[in-house]
Amino acid sequence: MQSEEIREKFLKFFEKRGHAIIPSASLVPENDPSVLFTTAGMQPLVPYLLGAPHPAGKRLVNVQKCVRTQDIDEVGDNTHDTFFEMLGNWSLGDSDAPDGVGAGYFKEDAIKWSYELLTSKDEGFGLDPNRLYVTVFEGNDDAPRDNESAEIWKKTFEEKGIKGERIYYLPASKNWWSAGDNGPCGPDTEMFYDVTGKLNKGMNKEEYLAADERQDVVEIWNDVFMEYEKKDGKVVGKLKNKNVDTGAGLERLCMVMQKKNNVFATDLFSGIIQTIKTHARSYDERAARIVADHLRTAVFIIADGAIPSNTDRGYILRRLLRRSVRYADMLGIDNITVGELIDVVVDKYHTVYSNLIENSEAIREEVLQEENKFRKTLKRGLKKLEEIVQKKEKIAQFAVKHREDFGSKSSDYINAISGKDAFDLYQNYGFPFELIREELAKHSMFPHEKEFREEYELEFKKHQELSRAGAGQKFKGGLADTSEKTTMLHTSTHLMLAGLRKYLGDHVHQAGSNITQERTRFDFTHPEKVSPDILKKVEDYVNEAITKGCTVVIEQMPKEEAQKAGVEGSFWEKYPDIVNVYMVKALDGTVYSRELCGGPHVKNTSQIKHFKIIKEEAVASGIRRIKAVVG
Repeated sequence: MQSEEIREKFLKFFEKRGHAIIPSASLVPENDPSVLFTTAGMQPLVPYLLGAPHPAGKRLVNVQKCVRTQDIDEVGDNTHDTFFEMLGNWSLGDSDAPDGVGAGYFKEDAIKWSYELLTSKDEGFGLDPNRLYVTVFEGNDDAPRDNESAEIWKKTFEEKGIKGERIYYLPASKNWWSAGDNGPCGPDTEMFYDVTGKLNKGMNKEEYLAADERQDVVEIWNDVFMEYEKKDGKVVGKLKNKNVDTGAGLERLCMVMQKKNNVFATDLFSGIIQTIKTHARSYDERAARIVADHLRTAVFIIADGAIPSNTDRGYILRRLLRRSVRYADMLGIDNITVGELIDVVVDKYHTVYSNLIENSEAIREEVLQEENKFRKTLKRGLKKLEEIVQKKEKIAQFAVKHREDFGSKSSDYINAISGKDAFDLYQNYGFPFELIREELAKHSMFPHEKEFREEYELEFKKHQELSRAGAGQKFKGGLADTSEKTTMLHTSTHLMLAGLRKYLGDHVHQAGSNITQERTRFDFTHPEKVSPDILKKVEDYVNEAITKGCTVVIEQMPKEEAQKAGVEGSFWEKYPDIVNVYMVKALDGTVYSRELCGGPHVKNTSQIKHFKIIKEEAVASGIRRIKAVVG
């Protein structure tokens, strides 16, 4: 079964059971700046899981684009990839209705449907139920043992003539899901499939865990029962509504359905891998997988509006592209082939994600431009490496210090370079560790791998701490909090964007924002410096709206109608059929701003008092930044 059919079967199965099909949200979260990318199917739905009504109803299903890069260095093995598609179905509140149609549901239906879709030969994937194994939550101080899910599974298996002994209780580290320190959470039940077909059907818990460690069983689906809420890392009680959030990775399902032993052998990657094989002068399987994965991810990220830069998601994108260049070089692939690989990705996915074909030229341009920039950096990196090689005395001193690591050969002492120097090449010049080792081998030298890993772990911990600190300072829509001052700045930012579009043109769109009580920092698309005259006009435009005491109102309307009406917004494809539009309107009927948003805003612009632009600058090619204050 090909990936296209798997997607379609999943959506149709749940649509038949009263679920509304909703589009994938963008990979670039518009209303959650605490994360760089959409990392899970539930992420765009958090407000609805916390109780807000969803315009499409209580039963939802979709295929969500996701990016996770914490395991970027593991890409190249059988299962890790940085971009993936998550098949998910949701229930926003369980139902007391007798028929349940259109309303929510909870554990009984979620588990029954998961089993049915996985094993049904007519409506589902037709997997062998005898090769299914499941895990449930064993309980802790926060929540009791999930006997209910275990009993539902046992009953489901026994109704099909299968002994219900393939259910394993595991701790919270395995069978409890949360979105972080704050938000909905709850126990989950995970489904695993025996990819060997040879496991003992009556495995005890220890035997099952050993099979999992060997990857003889592969996780293919996860049903999360969100009935608890977490605040500041602690479970504080139950949610108003019980919710179901499920996720099945398309790449893993393809691997199982197509009887492959790795995701790169599935139809999702086979076209890219084959193109690499055709053009590579020196083929290496791991290098080919890295190039295929990283380029595929970059194509989707760029299509959703991100561009390479030295900060945040732009840095992640830059790192992906530069790693792909280095491994493409190892394979002997030139930039013409890289362009061809982009076309292969677009061709594979454009019928599902139309923005790929719409943005294909921009994607190609960004990728090739970043490749050219990186080649200049590489030259500087190679020069730096030569300088390191020439520091014989320093290297010798280091080698003596690490005598225990390198053994007794004096030639080893002289030829070892420090992990710190190797990490500098990795971090600042984009050299993969394999390339560092390869280049040093030309000089009969090698890097100190243990110390390199220590430097890497240290830097990774710093990054995590900074990310957590940054996330703690941000709020919905790029707001640091919902204070009166921050809210005033939020409304003035809407007005500023409207002014920029009025005086610069409709090519101007939001590229990012961060709003605190002190200032608004707003990034927007524009190819050149904004003149002082234009900045003054924009400033006057905002202050005119403030002086007139405009009312800020929210209206709901069909998405198609909002687009036709010229409402400002990005990534329209991710929004439901009914959207929220904030409008800033004067008593004389003048509309100063009309934009998709999640709030909050002032009720009347007179609360803002005064608006002042304090700085305009470039942050990346084609992206400008304005800092402004109010009051």
